Amino acid sequence: MRRVSALPLFVFVAFTLAAVSPLNVTIKEYAVPTPQSRPHDPAVAPDGALWYTGQKANKLGRLDPATGHIKEYPLPVPNSGPHGLVADSNGDIWFTANYADYVGDLDPKTGQVKRYNMPDARAKGPHTPVFAPNGVLWFTVEEGNFIGRLDPKTGKVELKEVPTRDSVPYGIVVTSSGTPIFCEFGSNKLAAIDPKTMAIHEYPLRARDARPRRLALAPDGTIYFTDYARGYLGHFDPANRKLIEEWASPGGKSSQPYGIAVTPDGVVWYSESGVNPNTLVRFDPKTSTFATMAIPSGGGVVRNMAATKDGRVYLAESGVNKVAIVTP
Repeated sequence: MRRVSALPLFVFVAFTLAAVSPLNVTIKEYAVPTPQSRPHDPAVAPDGALWYTGQKANKLGRLDPATGHIKEYPLPVPNSGPHGLVADSNGDIWFTANYADYVGDLDPKTGQVKRYNMPDARAKGPHTPVFAPNGVLWFTVEEGNFIGRLDPKTGKVELKEVPTRDSVPYGIVVTSSGTPIFCEFGSNKLAAIDPKTMAIHEYPLRARDARPRRLALAPDGTIYFTDYARGYLGHFDPANRKLIEEWASPGGKSSQPYGIAVTPDGVVWYSESGVNPNTLVRFDPKTSTFATMAIPSGGGVVRNMAATKDGRVYLAESGVNKVAIVTP
């Protein structure tokens, strides 16, 4: 281990080479009904169902883990390109329409979809949605370089432009205090947006060539992120605005870590998309050790993951037209 000064954050960051062992889990995969639908993101519903976006099929899908049955929900707007999704407390599924530039609210009971358009024509490519504790929906706007806020009670959509040009706002989480934290895939920065004023504060990472793509909130309030360009797993403290530590991913500098989730026990799960077959990686923060295994179908790029309350992990495997459930 060596310690170097992380100048932009004025902290010391440890770069660690961690031990790696084989991963012992069960990965059960399910082929989705529509061919070439490109399952993009998964989400966990209140009833435990696995939902996914069929980006190329213009559908949302629901997998019942108990039966393996998948039900698809066609979207009324052609070529919506559903991308990210999240369930609210009532079981409605909110999704970003990456191609048609709106946010949708699907009622699974009726199949009806409410549509919330972007208030600015520049807001192209709504990307990843997440709910704050107060019920407000936040989302990134990849191509338009915005962060969005949608109040489901009023239907009002507000946008805030990210200070860094072409920053490509990508993954996003909300802390327990209600502050959204997002990564700028087009730059080497993480950023926070004030939930009241929508002022954005950016935090450059030490490595200029870092490209954080997805992030996940840990039970202790810290954030883990995948550095896609450098092949690293990073650990960030939003309270102190510090990059705590980072580790080289087991697959090496070209491993392209992508989808990531943290289970309730604090264990970090992510996928390496730059190796063939894609790998599922487990990182234990308590011991700073990695375990890996190949995804049975090859993965076809696991772009996002979702963790369940009982410690399972849901995957969307875009290139092989499958979703999967990981059971430790």
